[in-house]
Amino acid sequence: MIKAKIEKLVFGGQGLAHIDAKTFLLWNALPSEVMEVENWKKKAGIFDGIAKNIMGPSPRRIEPKENHFLSCSPWQIMDWEYENEQKIEIAKETFEKITKLKIVPPHISENKMVGGIPLEAWKNLKITANKSSYGYRNKMEFSFAETDGQITLALFGRGSHEKVPLTGCELAHPAINRTAREILAWINEAKIPLRSLKTLIVRSNQKGETLAGLFLKDRLPQIVANLSELSQKIQGFWIYYSTHQSPASVPTELLYHEGADFLEEEIFGKKLRYGLFSFFQVNVPVFAKALADMADFVKDTANILDLYSGVGAIGICLADKNQRLISVDNNEESINFAKRNTGLNGMKNCEAIIASTEKALDLIMPDQILILDPPRSGLHKKVIEKILEIQPKKIVYLSCNLSTQARDVSMLNTNYLILDTSLYNFFPRTPHIEGLVILEKKET
Repeated sequence: MIKAKIEKLVFGGQGLAHIDAKTFLLWNALPSEVMEVENWKKKAGIFDGIAKNIMGPSPRRIEPKENHFLSCSPWQIMDWEYENEQKIEIAKETFEKITKLKIVPPHISENKMVGGIPLEAWKNLKITANKSSYGYRNKMEFSFAETDGQITLALFGRGSHEKVPLTGCELAHPAINRTAREILAWINEAKIPLRSLKTLIVRSNQKGETLAGLFLKDRLPQIVANLSELSQKIQGFWIYYSTHQSPASVPTELLYHEGADFLEEEIFGKKLRYGLFSFFQVNVPVFAKALADMADFVKDTANILDLYSGVGAIGICLADKNQRLISVDNNEESINFAKRNTGLNGMKNCEAIIASTEKALDLIMPDQILILDPPRSGLHKKVIEKILEIQPKKIVYLSCNLSTQARDVSMLNTNYLILDTSLYNFFPRTPHIEGLVILEKKET
């Protein structure tokens, strides 16, 4: 065991400490705390570990609600106000680090730009969050374990392959935990062995309706015989055979399906449907607030191009019936729902295209508002180059990774001004931060 004093929280959510010229990043740690470190491993020159035996805990530390908090939500250890304060500070530091610029003192002129962002926006940077920090997730993926001869739900331990048994998760919508427990009871009744079980995905909408997909490592056709009563309680239920070689939730063969293939939400006055595998925002109430912030910036053009669109949620919610909307995503299920969703909302001047963004660059036009909601890796270099070449009039850039967003914005900033920047706590009790940046083409 070694002792460490935590200096601050860093991007990624861990506490930073330096011990004998070595850098440690520690889970279960808050600034100013002194603790012992165990189970540490060296990764790329950094020592990663978990803090134990905390001596003099921070006044902002609280008791986590769950024993498995390190698996799903390692920031359960701090009070709600402090979590949001920390996310604002981490966001500022991330943009400063990536853009190589420092936030200037308050006495500097208000029109001073910091990382391409007006100083006033930095000084007043806030984070939007729900009042409730639990029960918000509309999707969970569970693994399985075995305790005393009974199959249980499980999640993987932080930084390990060991499974942590649980009965549900406080982050999940209550309907998800209810459905997961119903399926678990059926699994035990059907005596499905642990070796055959891979994962369980459960999704819910705000009404409490659910979809579920069970992934098995063996073909077990006999188990579907007693499913009728269970499947009546769930909006849609799938059982898949998934090979040992594939990632956890990749289907190889459909063994069973009963019920609907979608859930529906109403957001921003639009109806949106999505399936088991479609991308859809996890925290719907906070997503609706983000849409409201975007709305004021998309009213001055007849053309919207929604890249990385998923089921079309952002573009459909922001476009009116007279605007031209093109949605692009490389997920076939998502694009099929995007087509259904435009029809569901009576939108005629729309197109949904199955393609990676890198192969749809010819769709970018100067008169467009460009909506970007990329994966954590951010924008491909070819996408940025095309944007800078064509220069669409405005960009709405929502990101789940502030470091890649800061990198991309710093490159786009050569031809674009930043009109607004906002933060969102889409994932309470975790270190994840969502960022929104609105960019407008510079006048020449």
